[in-house]
Amino acid sequence: MKRPPALRPQAVLFACGLNSVRSPMAAALLKQMLGTSLYVGSAGVRKGERDAFAAAAMEEIGIDISAHRPLTFEELEDLEGLNFDLIVTLSPEAHHKALELTRTAAVDVEYWPTADPTAIDGSREQRLDAYREVRDQLLRRIRERFSPPGGANE
Repeated sequence: MKRPPALRPQAVLFACGLNSVRSPMAAALLKQMLGTSLYVGSAGVRKGERDAFAAAAMEEIGIDISAHRPLTFEELEDLEGLNFDLIVTLSPEAHHKALELTRTAAVDVEYWPTADPTAIDGSREQRLDAYREVRDQLLRRIRERFSPPGGANE
C-alpha cells in the first residue's frame, strides 16, 4: 500500500525533460515561498541549455534564475545524491525516470503535467506569454501543495 504523501517534505526535487525551464522555475518559486525551511533542487532527464525566456519570465516577478546550471538526474546524484522525500515531475519523461530511480526508495513522486513553453512559436511577446503561463501555473500548484493548512490568504 502506498503511503500518503507527507504534508511537508524536508527535501523536494522538481524534474522535467531538460532542467532548463519548468523545473528550475518551480524550484525557484518554492524557494522564494518557503526559504530555507526545506531543501529544494531540480534536475532533468537530459541536459538542456540555460533559457533566456525562463529567466525573463522569472525576473518579472523578482526572482533571478539566470545563474541556473541545468543538471541531469545522474549529475545531481553524483554531486549530492538523490536524498529527496518528494520528487515532483513536470513532464511524462521525467515522471517515468523518477519512478524508475525510486522503485526501491521511500520517495513520493507526484506528477504535475506542465506544458513545455519552448514549443510555442511566434513573436517574442507571444513566446514570453507561454513562459508566464507556465510560471503562473507552477506558482498556483506550489501554493496549493505547500502552503500550510489554514494559512493566511495572500
